[in-house]
Amino acid sequence: MTKAGVSSVLPDGTVYSKRKDFCPFSASPPEAYVPIVGEERMERLQKTTQRVKGLKILELNATAQGGGVAEILYSAVPFLNTLGIETEWKIVRGPREYYEGTKELHNLLQGKAGSFTPEQRETYICTIEECARQNLIDYKPDVINVHDPQPLALSRYLRRQGETWLWRCHIDIDEETIEGTPGLWDFLTEWTQHYDAAIFSAAHYIISRWLLPKFIIPPFIDPLSEKNRELGQGDIDRVLAKYHIDPKVPIIAQIGRFDPWKGIDRTVATYRQVRKERVCQLVLAGGLAADDPEGERILSRVYEDTKDDEGVHVLNLSLEDRLENWREVNALQRAATVIMQPSTREGFGLVITEALWKGKPVIAADAGAMPLQIRDGDTGYFYRTPRKTAQKVIYLLGNPRAAEAIGDKGREYVEQHFLLPDRIADYLTAISMVVSGAVSKEVSAESIISFHPWFKLSRRRRVQFL
Repeated sequence: MTKAGVSSVLPDGTVYSKRKDFCPFSASPPEAYVPIVGEERMERLQKTTQRVKGLKILELNATAQGGGVAEILYSAVPFLNTLGIETEWKIVRGPREYYEGTKELHNLLQGKAGSFTPEQRETYICTIEECARQNLIDYKPDVINVHDPQPLALSRYLRRQGETWLWRCHIDIDEETIEGTPGLWDFLTEWTQHYDAAIFSAAHYIISRWLLPKFIIPPFIDPLSEKNRELGQGDIDRVLAKYHIDPKVPIIAQIGRFDPWKGIDRTVATYRQVRKERVCQLVLAGGLAADDPEGERILSRVYEDTKDDEGVHVLNLSLEDRLENWREVNALQRAATVIMQPSTREGFGLVITEALWKGKPVIAADAGAMPLQIRDGDTGYFYRTPRKTAQKVIYLLGNPRAAEAIGDKGREYVEQHFLLPDRIADYLTAISMVVSGAVSKEVSAESIISFHPWFKLSRRRRVQFL
């Protein structure tokens, strides 16, 4: 057993497995969530759990470090086990060229101009085939849930009779982009045809031409995790002191991966406008996901662009100890006066969910699925331009009651829609429907089952890749 919080993965890619007596992290028991979501919602979860009792689930993705998918699984996998559903988690592994290629694939899906080259395709397939030869799935799970494009092709090589394979897409994609990018449509469709159903975060991400049942289940946060639980002022002050951040100066913060789509340049430009009228400081904090080699280049550019500004704190938070990382993020979010996330594309934006849960006023972009969380002027605000957004930040800095009021609305919205018990109930219901045959390719290939209020968001025009 490893030290709690220290990142560790077995040589075969196992991140969590009761079968192998490797459970290096845990979740709170179901009863701990009753005071937060209420008995009725927990009863729904328990009833749903009974319908899938006895099934074994395997979660597959590309990394156990960094990014929203890993964070979801760190809570979901042990929580499912506390419900009595045996759930394991493994990651695929490959050479740097594989991660470079899958990052390019990710960028193309989000609107970057270009194509997925034959060389990148060959590296991708060779890596997946090598995973298959190494017996990546070394037991007989009933349900395999594959996350995002990196391991998408696995079903073609590893699927066995009697198994149910689901693909969960967490990124900001749309049908028009896929169809308009040379080779991308055929590449993705070749692999998705080997799945029984797909899960998307929002309605406008659904690829309607894929003939398989489709579910809409938004991502979620665990309100009792180290990243989201309540913190005392002493805990917050210790983190600020560690990074030489003055607690007496108002903080504008952006927290998340160093990624070209995150709009970090927008936040810096807004901060510089605010600073002309108000004393403040900017915290840009994040980490480098193991499956994202591009992050190092983005971080270097951020350092270079802000090196002469003493009011900007650029923090590359270590992921070596996950719990320490989460505590530091929690503290920085709670210390902030205003939190920004003006991404140009965003699959969902769990950093927004986290900030809203902490009652902070959030300024995000009207892009991707962020409008599912931010209702402009109600649960948060939309980024406009650096000058216009700066005026909104200045208003919030000078009006604590207004900032608190909109923060309270944001927290309430997250409590209603984006907490772990409800969304796990959705997930188990979807599994039950697919396994039982209530939905299938044969009878409902074009069906869409939504577990969240259906908001028809407009398609986003292609943005310039930074």
